[in-house]
Amino acid sequence: MDQIDSKILNLMHENARIPISEMSRLIAMSQPAVTERVRKLEEQGIITAYRAQLSPSKLGKNTTAFVLFKTGSCNDFAAFGEASPEIIDLYRISGEYNFLMKVVTETTQTLAAFLDSCNVYGFSTTLIVLSTAFEDKSLVIDQHS
Repeated sequence: MDQIDSKILNLMHENARIPISEMSRLIAMSQPAVTERVRKLEEQGIITAYRAQLSPSKLGKNTTAFVLFKTGSCNDFAAFGEASPEIIDLYRISGEYNFLMKVVTETTQTLAAFLDSCNVYGFSTTLIVLSTAFEDKSLVIDQHS
């Protein structure tokens, strides 16, 4: 992966719907060359998906929390997590806790009800998000932009 690929990835991370014509103009390359590079990045598995970024607050989800969870039955808890719409990210982690969850709910009351439903699997520590400085930062550093 070179500097041009990094520029392409940063542009696509910023706006996955950016037209190839706009990308080619911004990085001073022909459209066929940019199209071929994007195709290769997809084939290499570097670009894995194109997604819409949704606004939780516009969907009525105003409370975000990170929850550390400790359980004796990881497989059962992972299955519970898969079925729970409140859990938008679930990470298996090392240390005292088995899992780190990102949970999004309507209110702190619905968060409390969700946490109560988790209790049959173990115990948790909850960190409620007060504000977000940034999220979903690009994984690619473009040193020559």
